[in-house]
Amino acid sequence: MDSDFGIPRELSPLQQLRSQYQPELPPCLQGTTVRVEFGDGTTVAEASDSHIIARAFPHTLGQPLAHFLREAAKVSDAHIITQLPSIRVGIVFCGRQAPGGHNVIWGLYEALKVQVHNAKSTLLGFLGGSEGLFAQKTLEITDDTLQTYKNQGGFDLLGRTKDQIKTTEQVNAALKACSDLKLDGLVIIGGVTSNTDAAHLAEFFAEAKCSTKVVGVPVTTNGDLKNQFVEANVGFDTICKVNSQLISNACTDALSAEKYYYFIRLMGRKHSHVALECTLQSHPNMVILGEEVAASKLTIFDISKQICDAVQARAGQDKNHGVILIPEGIIESIPEVYALLKEIHGLLREGVAADKISTQLSPWSSALFEFLPPFIKKQLLLHPESDDSAQLSQIETEKLLAYLVETEMNKRLKEGTYQGKKFNAICHFFGYQARGSLPSKFDCDYAYVLGHICYHILAAGLNGYMATVSNLKSPVNKWKCGAAPITAMMTVKNWSQNASSTSTSIGRPAIHPAMVDLKGKAYELLRQNADKFLMEDLYRNPGPLQYDGPGADAKAMSLCVEDQDYMGRIKQLQEYLDQVRTIVKPGCSQDVLKAALSVMASVTDVLTTISSSSNAGQQFA
Repeated sequence: MDSDFGIPRELSPLQQLRSQYQPELPPCLQGTTVRVEFGDGTTVAEASDSHIIARAFPHTLGQPLAHFLREAAKVSDAHIITQLPSIRVGIVFCGRQAPGGHNVIWGLYEALKVQVHNAKSTLLGFLGGSEGLFAQKTLEITDDTLQTYKNQGGFDLLGRTKDQIKTTEQVNAALKACSDLKLDGLVIIGGVTSNTDAAHLAEFFAEAKCSTKVVGVPVTTNGDLKNQFVEANVGFDTICKVNSQLISNACTDALSAEKYYYFIRLMGRKHSHVALECTLQSHPNMVILGEEVAASKLTIFDISKQICDAVQARAGQDKNHGVILIPEGIIESIPEVYALLKEIHGLLREGVAADKISTQLSPWSSALFEFLPPFIKKQLLLHPESDDSAQLSQIETEKLLAYLVETEMNKRLKEGTYQGKKFNAICHFFGYQARGSLPSKFDCDYAYVLGHICYHILAAGLNGYMATVSNLKSPVNKWKCGAAPITAMMTVKNWSQNASSTSTSIGRPAIHPAMVDLKGKAYELLRQNADKFLMEDLYRNPGPLQYDGPGADAKAMSLCVEDQDYMGRIKQLQEYLDQVRTIVKPGCSQDVLKAALSVMASVTDVLTTISSSSNAGQQFA
């Protein structure tokens, strides 16, 4: 099937119109020179991990932040790179497809070939993801190749893989491919796992004195590659808008028929970013976030009772319909189910046959397993993913909850404690339908800009960095572009050997998926409206994806309500510190020196206290 990669697509009229859209570039990426300012060296996210990460990354830890500057910016220590020789770059899709991924390739190609006016530069796409990288299967990216893939969904220009670049054999194969192909840069497109692999690969290349620089790009529909440097992921905006329209259609149908409860499970892996954003956009009656379940240690029976009580309360207002959102990762957030999954996965790793596992479970897990309906039992016995998580897309949690709720509501109806109509559930899983969508205008712009940043990173000679954009909720001309060392985003987690064991093992440094922040503004907005959403049917339909007119420039609500721009604030702090150095120099007055010492002592004490509390809280969490 390799011959199918890169072939021209047959485009519909809308696709043809979208292929002609030219994304805008922020001022800092315009022109034919690369202007970069380096900040201070970075540290690790959690101080307690520093010694472990330092051992794993002796060559790439502590690198500085990079800020790319507009031509008119007057910064005395900025590095201005005007001599831009031709370079050879490889690019690979790792992880699951996300709308907008093709525009990363387009943006990088434009920067290589057009913006810097160096037609001798070469961009090679690896076919079939990491497997194509290991096998050195490439397709040279050209204008003709890109013609029918600009602003289009999917990853079918090159194909993808969800396999990791992790084993010794794999990283050696990647090193050989980059050396044999004489690549100056390797750009890895993907989520938390792919960018973790990019960091380890960059370190391995540096150790081997390989000249290839490795760059990561945050592309995942899950929205869980979020930290102080990364505000959003390519693909998240699109999948939430497409899902929100489908959810809103179900809301309208439920309100019209007045006799169905829709249980809708949403793709998004372990954490609930997609479910939260879709709730804020479409206003279903109820959403159960995995982070809430984990924080409150809710059992499967607590959750089903919560839904049953909501159904009964609505029936009291003669409302026998509703829409309930369920993130696919919720199954791993339920304590007793998570313990059961861990036991099953441990037995599967030991080679126990799936049909024999039920006889080898602990008493508690065995009791839960026997209670579950047959279809869920079969799905829980599936072999885990490469990261040891369950195959979440294959576990029909929405049907399990609908089954439990229907059983309880029938019981209440028989006992006379429920006076409403007979409970009827309709179940859906929204995931694959949305991730193959045409990308939203935001994702088209964001991905294209990230592609350009990748070139700037390589031109600056940086290795082990991720392309970043801050101030994303503003118009494109106000976006701030930069690069952050991937090691600054990594933490180390201790894992239990199995659910019943007290022993733990230390995992390798990695970017771990970000949870929904239960203290964040997006979650606060949900909590402020949850009671009204439950009882008042305030359904909101954002409609299909818009590319012009009202709604075209709408961005994710969870992005817009948060006050981010960490990179900008770090830069502002550096400017203040520079001012202090300018004012407090040898020869300044005694009063100035005393004031500076007093203020700096106070600031240091406060920051030390806050930093210690923050690290203690992270370790406890």
